[in-house]
Amino acid sequence: MKIALVGSGAREHAIAECLSKGASLYSIMARKHPGIAKLSTEYLICDPTDKEAMGAWCIEKGIDLGFVSPDGLLEKGVSDMLASAGVKVASPLRAAARIEWDKAYARTLLHKHGIPGLPKFLLVKNMEEASKFLSELGDVVIKPVGLTGGKGVRIMGEHLESSEDALSYISGLIQKDGHALLEEKLDGEEFTLQAFCDGTHLSAMPPVQDHKRAFANDTGPNTGGMGSYSTGRLLPFMELKDLEDAQSIMQQTVDAMRSEGNPFKGILYGQFMVTKPGIRLVEYNARFGDPEAMNVLMLLRTPLADILNSISGGSLQEAAFSTNCTVVKYLVPEGYPEDGKKDSKIDVDERAVWDCGAKAYYASVYEKGGSVYTTPSRAVAVAAQDAVLERAEEKAECATRAVHGQLWHRPDIGTPALVRRRVEHMRRLK
Repeated sequence: MKIALVGSGAREHAIAECLSKGASLYSIMARKHPGIAKLSTEYLICDPTDKEAMGAWCIEKGIDLGFVSPDGLLEKGVSDMLASAGVKVASPLRAAARIEWDKAYARTLLHKHGIPGLPKFLLVKNMEEASKFLSELGDVVIKPVGLTGGKGVRIMGEHLESSEDALSYISGLIQKDGHALLEEKLDGEEFTLQAFCDGTHLSAMPPVQDHKRAFANDTGPNTGGMGSYSTGRLLPFMELKDLEDAQSIMQQTVDAMRSEGNPFKGILYGQFMVTKPGIRLVEYNARFGDPEAMNVLMLLRTPLADILNSISGGSLQEAAFSTNCTVVKYLVPEGYPEDGKKDSKIDVDERAVWDCGAKAYYASVYEKGGSVYTTPSRAVAVAAQDAVLERAEEKAECATRAVHGQLWHRPDIGTPALVRRRVEHMRRLK
């Protein structure tokens, strides 16, 4: 089977690694990704939104199946472009990917169908509505409705110190987008639940906890994700009911989308929070998480190519996973996330990474003259697994020392001390 993968980050590097084990991998990317290029039978460097170039190449190469990974390309309808070229796709069409790129759609869908897990929310279109909602709830979470790469959310009491700060940010969003999404501020622990979906059925992956804050001890600005960990079927702060409730919310969402003639086929990503009253949905994404894709894909025991093929055919193959623990840590350029240093040469000693018991995945980098250089975004992820979380963390931390350049990372991700803080937080809440 010939599979075309569209995208070029660390998430796509991990996807490419899995696909190359069970299919002939053909890759489409805007610039040469050193890891994906090495795994590909052939690759095309082009603008992935160039429908004619991409379609002609897929037809010429006899591509059987296409998979579009990044959120921005899903929002631009690249899955639809592949489908119009006669290629079967296992990623959502633009209309279904709206579950991610239009947060208001996701909230109103759940509200309309009576699906549980919704926080109190309001889509505001003027400052009068915003002021009233703030006065009713006190602290709120403010979200742009569209895609922001995980960096647009502002939380009162954390990113915004006062009501005046909040109203100023809301005003800017309304001026830019015409509206903003306001939600009650929740207290709890977040986790990511990803699932393969064929439009009707779900096959859930192990839950993962991502770390958005830039610096150790969950301080600093939000990022695209500094790293993540998983511990088999449940995370240490979760109960079985939490997982079951999250799965139920996702299944009801898929049912609602299908009932409205907008079936979701691909990877459905649910960001949930365990709170004292129960599970709450933070947001949906329409693709693998980054870094969470690396946590789950290194545990996947069913060929990814077979699962994606079953998604495209509407008859989902159940996925099997190892129960090992995993840790992923991102190395990012100096100045990230505000002003990451670009065009800085980096070097990954892949043998040393392997000797640590880990793997390295290139993120937002480019290759030139045989060397790898940074962009302002995340550079390299290192990932490791083990039956014991502490050992998986030690392997990943060891691997960070095999990546050289003007880079830094959060050393506390997956450590016993940080995990213990999360468990104690939930214990206090309940």
